[in-house]
Amino acid sequence: MSTNSEKVSIETEILEKLKNWKEIIAKYQVPDKKKALLQIITSFGPYVGLWVLMYFSMDWSIWITIALAVINSFFLVRIFIIQHDCGHQSFFKSKRLNNLTGTLCSVFSSLPYKYWAKVHNHHHGHTGQLEERDIGDIKFLTVNEYASKGWGGKLQYRIFRNPLVTFIISPIVYFTISNRFTMFFKDKPWSKVKRSQVMNNLLILIVYIGLGLLLGWKKFLFIQLVTIFIFSVIAFWFFYVQHQHEEGYQRWKKDWSFLVSAIRGSSYYKLPKIWQWLTGNIGIHHIHHLSSLVPNYNLEKCMKENPILSKYVTHLTFTESLATVKNKLWSEDLQKMVGWKEYRMLKQMGMA
Repeated sequence: MSTNSEKVSIETEILEKLKNWKEIIAKYQVPDKKKALLQIITSFGPYVGLWVLMYFSMDWSIWITIALAVINSFFLVRIFIIQHDCGHQSFFKSKRLNNLTGTLCSVFSSLPYKYWAKVHNHHHGHTGQLEERDIGDIKFLTVNEYASKGWGGKLQYRIFRNPLVTFIISPIVYFTISNRFTMFFKDKPWSKVKRSQVMNNLLILIVYIGLGLLLGWKKFLFIQLVTIFIFSVIAFWFFYVQHQHEEGYQRWKKDWSFLVSAIRGSSYYKLPKIWQWLTGNIGIHHIHHLSSLVPNYNLEKCMKENPILSKYVTHLTFTESLATVKNKLWSEDLQKMVGWKEYRMLKQMGMA
């Protein structure tokens, strides 16, 4: 664990050593149509094939269906990563092709394409800013904010930060309510995006009704909802690990740095090759936050050819990432995430 003085030194070094980061990553921002089409084939092909197998497996054993759903949820992650890149306009060179592909992906992921992309792009421009933490990230409080709450507010927050609620219940609410109705951005510049959200929801509803009538509601809904639920849990876990690791980065806007936020605020989730492939390289999150214009299929190459980009990043294996569950609050004094035990210690020391 780094001390505050060490962290300041690291941040200063990042600003100096990586001042030419835009030049470093420029060549990786160029979309490759062949790689994009290959990813579409290797994502949609297995997903549809496994979905059909799940449909027939329900006549054999519900447990076989659930096991296949676990596998297929990772291919849905790959489909979602394509949607995600299209929302950044990085998957193809053509804006029209990005939007068409992203909309198609949204029917599978159930996340409205343009609305989700708008919220997520806002997250990219403001991640690590304490004023903007409720948009595109999993909610958290600072130590002082939590300490200032009454017992009811503290109880509510503790319930939310319970792993069962954070990683099981919250994904359900997020997929069924938060992305069906406009939760943020009531102002006029968002009116077009809100209309697209409604249209996308209607498109998903029409497809669901058609498949339900064609295949039978019981089988269709069970397969679809179980797969999306597992996918949503995976998505929430990745969002959490990527930005709420212990040695993260959170500042008020006046002290915030985009470069330091991308490097220190995003983790490198170092997964085995197959899991990295199944999750569309999104674990290489620090480079993705440096430039969302780098398509996912170029992230690994960019990282390998430029080790300086990963020198100051928090590396996490899957086993190491499990410890992040204890992170509950952001300490402005320590500049790190802390758990309930550390919070009590800070309180005894008069730092909360």
